[in-house]
Amino acid sequence: MIIYNVTISVDKTIHDEWFRWMKDVHIPKVMATGFFLEQKMYKVLVDDDSGITYCIQYTCANRADLDEYQREHSPALQKTHTDRYKDKYVAFRTLLEVV
Repeated sequence: MIIYNVTISVDKTIHDEWFRWMKDVHIPKVMATGFFLEQKMYKVLVDDDSGITYCIQYTCANRADLDEYQREHSPALQKTHTDRYKDKYVAFRTLLEVV
């Protein structure tokens, strides 16, 4: 199993709208691609004046599924997020293997 982990820090000025959009629109679209078995969203417990940080983990069965998702779906989904929130967030992605 592979976990596609997205860590994102969101500016407090857009947090509430961003959070609703992520839960109601973005995450459901990612899951609708059919490549992920489940997803979990965590709030990172850190005191930061500039933003609120979350960790979103998508679990897929294997690396081939993740590679296909990243090739076929990820660029458009990330572009929608970037176009919508521009300079109001910082994100990085990591891959984890369940051992």
